Amino acid sequence: MRLELETSAARMLGALSRAAGRGGGTTIPGKLLWKLDPDAIDALAARLSDGAVMVSATNGKTTTTGMLAEILGDRSLAWNRAGANLMSGVASALVAARGAKLGVFEVDEGALPEALDRLRPRAMLLGNLFRDQLDRYGELEIIAERWRSAVAALPPATTLVVNADDPIVADLAAERELVVRFGLDDPRQARAGLQHAADSKYCVRCGAPYTFASAYVGHLGDYHCDACGHRRPVLDVAARRIELRGLLASRFHLVTAVGKADIELAMPGLYNVYNATAAASLALAIGASIEDVRTGLARFGASFGRFERVPVGGRSVVLLLVKNPAGANEVVRTLETGIPPVLVVALNDAIADGQDVSWIWDVDFEPLLEQVGLVIASGERAAELGLRMLYGGLSEERLEVVPSLEQALDRGLSKVEAGTDLIVLPTYTAMLALRAILAKRGAVRPYWEPQRR
Repeated sequence: MRLELETSAARMLGALSRAAGRGGGTTIPGKLLWKLDPDAIDALAARLSDGAVMVSATNGKTTTTGMLAEILGDRSLAWNRAGANLMSGVASALVAARGAKLGVFEVDEGALPEALDRLRPRAMLLGNLFRDQLDRYGELEIIAERWRSAVAALPPATTLVVNADDPIVADLAAERELVVRFGLDDPRQARAGLQHAADSKYCVRCGAPYTFASAYVGHLGDYHCDACGHRRPVLDVAARRIELRGLLASRFHLVTAVGKADIELAMPGLYNVYNATAAASLALAIGASIEDVRTGLARFGASFGRFERVPVGGRSVVLLLVKNPAGANEVVRTLETGIPPVLVVALNDAIADGQDVSWIWDVDFEPLLEQVGLVIASGERAAELGLRMLYGGLSEERLEVVPSLEQALDRGLSKVEAGTDLIVLPTYTAMLALRAILAKRGAVRPYWEPQRR
């Protein structure tokens, strides 16, 4: 009875927040429930008849979880679809999903240990670890050690799905039996070598430098240590014959223990191939069929702010979230196939973005700056972003510094021709603010509103 009263109060508060247009419905119900009864999350999770699955990673959590939900189709899900991935967001998803059978949760890297303890998932996906928000997390080794302790405490019956191409993440599964290891297997898509901002360059066993036969995204790839012999484990699920089609789409051949499938994605970029392979691996681990995977991924469209295309006045605003060097470098790599004439880059330094913005100096903007016609630097740290662009070789006449996000958006739209795209690279809170502007204009639904499946 107590739990019902608590969840009813939380639902009512969330409904009031949404009605007021504040979007707090994604976290406020969970925050209230947390205050009323800290153990309520455990009780609500225990009611999920099919249990819970979790997804955590530095990059790609929201997209991977969205892909998983699409693969699972019409199942009754408790899902934090808006990307609220702290415990308050997970609690809000549990409160909102009355009668849900399966929980599908993306979880913040720092919140993972507590989420594991409370949700006790039947399966968990660990996607990658990149340097991100140093002021909040510290170096990635700190997060890795927390993950290692959390994984060690998992029940033997929990299936662990790991990205075998990430040396640190793959090593977390070394002592477990129920493991699914996924990765990419197409050297044609590899970079010539590691980028200067790559993170995990040294062997997790002996500390010697890794040799990479293929480096795909940052430090993700086919690695081995010449000193001690440690190497990427054998892949249980692999993406092969990868084709990248600029900003429009990608495709690859998925190879698994239960079958093969040609996967069509209406999303660009090698990192979305990683996201799709990760989602497929987790879906198969909890009983989905290879056909479920193929059709679900074919249906999937971009998660909000991640290669999201929003029609505006005969043009399209394409939002490509950037938040750390690894992710931003892959966005740049994707854009290199067709350099946009106008580029809006928005840098905020709120807590959710990371208040240390020095990471922008590790992003390889230079290939874009050589050819782009105009860069509009915006956001709370627009001036510093503009300076980064000038140091990257952009001439002053091709740079405009417009701190106001709304003014920068309008300026960018005025500079692109009808029928074309305005490419916008925002950090997290800048992306939310830009979507709020577009929602106010009726161009897109607010992110906290349920999206039509």
